[in-house]
Amino acid sequence: MPLKYIWEMPMANKIIGYVHGVLFILYIITVWLIAEKREWSTRVRVISLVASLIPFGAFWADRRIFARKVDSGK
Repeated sequence: MPLKYIWEMPMANKIIGYVHGVLFILYIITVWLIAEKREWSTRVRVISLVASLIPFGAFWADRRIFARKVDSGK
């Protein structure tokens, strides 16, 4: 947003927003595919998707949920 409103560069904001949106969708697809393959419970799936909506929530989920799933083999 500073690029758009402070430095008056709206195109940079559009490009960054587009890339951010694509990366977010790829994250959601990746979580979905891994959840299907590893047969995660509905609770873990929902927590992992909700964590993606909170700033830095994916990093929290990586340490708290995904690391445990890898260690347990599921």
